Amino acid sequence: MNMRCLGATLAFVCGVSASGHAAAAPAEDLSEVLRQKNIRASLAWIDSSENRLVESLVSLASIVSPSGQEQERAQWVAGRMRAIGLEDVRIDATSNAVGRIKGRSGKAVIFITTLDDLGPIANLQQASGKGPHREGDRVVGPATDIQSVNAAALLAAEALVRARIAPEHDLVFAAVAQEETGLIGMKALFESWKDRAVGWIDVLGDGREIVYGAGFIHWWKIIARGQGGHTEEDGTPAVNQGIARAVDRILSLPHVEQHEHTYVNVGIIRSGEVYNHKPSTGWFSLDLRSMRGDVIREMETEVAAVLSRVEEETGIRFDMQSVATLDGGQVPGARESRLVRLAVDVSRYLGADPIVSSRGCCNMSIPVSQGRFAIGLHGVRGGKRATAEEWASIPAMIRTAKFVSLLAAVYQED
Repeated sequence: MNMRCLGATLAFVCGVSASGHAAAAPAEDLSEVLRQKNIRASLAWIDSSENRLVESLVSLASIVSPSGQEQERAQWVAGRMRAIGLEDVRIDATSNAVGRIKGRSGKAVIFITTLDDLGPIANLQQASGKGPHREGDRVVGPATDIQSVNAAALLAAEALVRARIAPEHDLVFAAVAQEETGLIGMKALFESWKDRAVGWIDVLGDGREIVYGAGFIHWWKIIARGQGGHTEEDGTPAVNQGIARAVDRILSLPHVEQHEHTYVNVGIIRSGEVYNHKPSTGWFSLDLRSMRGDVIREMETEVAAVLSRVEEETGIRFDMQSVATLDGGQVPGARESRLVRLAVDVSRYLGADPIVSSRGCCNMSIPVSQGRFAIGLHGVRGGKRATAEEWASIPAMIRTAKFVSLLAAVYQED
């Protein structure tokens, strides 16, 4: 009889991963964990829980949850946390849903997922005539891509509860709100746990890429003001001309070409209401990103200079208003930290040859900016995000759940 290995659990015995690739020999810490019968059983249970995963994702992706309006989805996640046996489950003032498996040390390891969706996804959910549904090894529908990691993390937490593990540190599972609008939920979570946390893990994929540093992201709202008037009123400064000229020059800043991993984007332009009127005000967004803080500051200085020159040329006045400042950086020793090394071991054990990079972002930026060890688990998740054809990979969700459960079982602080 041709027996195949069932996932990473039996891969430890059979020598292949769930993906079919040859599995690397686990490092000693991971090998010790994998010798525990309850951990092997929990991994096998994850392999058998495909339908459970799909049902969770369908429920999560059916809830309209644009950034700032996550309350209903937070309630669903908190309910699932209680049902699977997490303790001290609560929803905080920012709509973060948080639960934990209690440890012995009084310290904590924090696993983070994102609760909210991009605005366009909410619009697509509301316009869709068909809810999220399974098609082969995918779950298809708006909101399935990013919410797949929420479903996977909840399954990992349930597997750990079922295994009756007795962790050294609390294992905290946090689905955070308002990630897309300035990491508001993550900032609140950090304040709540910063004195106890020994590691932060931002779950964004199946761990084929592991990042340990974070870039700098600065958001600005640029407001333009002039004199309104009718189309035929000569001599009235055109606010839209000033905005257009400023946007064109800002998007042509040389820093993007001169520095690696540096970006400038104008995602929103707002002004005017009717065809035959010159608006008196308008605004545009500005998203500046770089791995270097000095480059961000140089760009901001040059943006201010651009606005000053356009003001002289057109008579339109500009005002730069800071919306969000996310300062990342690199924590000394992060690449050699036990957290990164164990994450690499887990990724290899599950059949990947992980990319390890300092180019992180998103929720992990908050602890990194404060000098704390944090990693982001990137990799396979799904595709076509923010479209009507958005989808999530079921095999990737299984791998993500295994990754989270194994890292939670093996990680202790550096």
